[in-house]
Amino acid sequence: MSEDDEASWAVDPDDEWGMAVIATVGRQLRLRREAAGMRACDFAVAMGYGEDLVYKVEGGRRIPRPGYLKQAEQILDAGGLVAAMQEDVAKVRYPKNVRDLAKREEKAVELQLYDPLHVHGLLQTPEYARALLSMRRPAYSTEEVEQFVAARMARKAIFERDPAPELSFVLEEWSLRRPLGGTQVLHGQLRHLLRAAEFRNVEMQVMPVQQEEHASIDGGIEVMKFQDGSAVGRSAPVANGRPVCDPKQLRILELRYGIIRAQALTPRESTAFIKQLLEDT
Repeated sequence: MSEDDEASWAVDPDDEWGMAVIATVGRQLRLRREAAGMRACDFAVAMGYGEDLVYKVEGGRRIPRPGYLKQAEQILDAGGLVAAMQEDVAKVRYPKNVRDLAKREEKAVELQLYDPLHVHGLLQTPEYARALLSMRRPAYSTEEVEQFVAARMARKAIFERDPAPELSFVLEEWSLRRPLGGTQVLHGQLRHLLRAAEFRNVEMQVMPVQQEEHASIDGGIEVMKFQDGSAVGRSAPVANGRPVCDPKQLRILELRYGIIRAQALTPRESTAFIKQLLEDT
């Protein structure tokens, strides 16, 4: 991994808001450095990074990692100005579509989630997510993998919300048996599922492979409901996977989700199943 990768992330040229934020952050860093009477080369030495990286960050061509900003705050004695930029920078480092999804999840009071292929992203451990993303073809770069993993883990803040939203997950048995990343990664993922199932606002159900009927065999389901009574849903077979708000399409998604919950093991049976699976693998 290069020095640029270790201290920063690439900027998505299609993310207009992100580009604007990083340009502003870079400009403020340059102004603070010049106000402190430091040349770029001297600042680079003090930071422990190359001068080229300093110019890229100040020019809005790289997203500085939290450690870079924290160190710059101390060296430039910025009075909290640099530190205050960390929240926006933290948002920019995640892809725009992930930020949009996270915003919806932050406002949702109820989520109904089914992934037919893998453990759902909100339930993944960093190791499982990294293994999954590393297997993608064409391959992501190491930087992209770490960026996506960080974004996925940041969405887990939904479990810490107060009041907490109601979260319902339906997991496929085969996704719990497939050792993506190796047996140890799978063990860690199964243990994490058991911990998540202990939350009072979480209901987790396993769809057994021997189930002869399946109402959503052709695609995943995501339904988010909000405080004002509105909702948004998404499923590959409906509207080509685009988010939908139309009541008729939402009814289809909720109907399918309700049926697969009835077809799956109960939450208590599912927890016992995962425990047994952990012991057997």
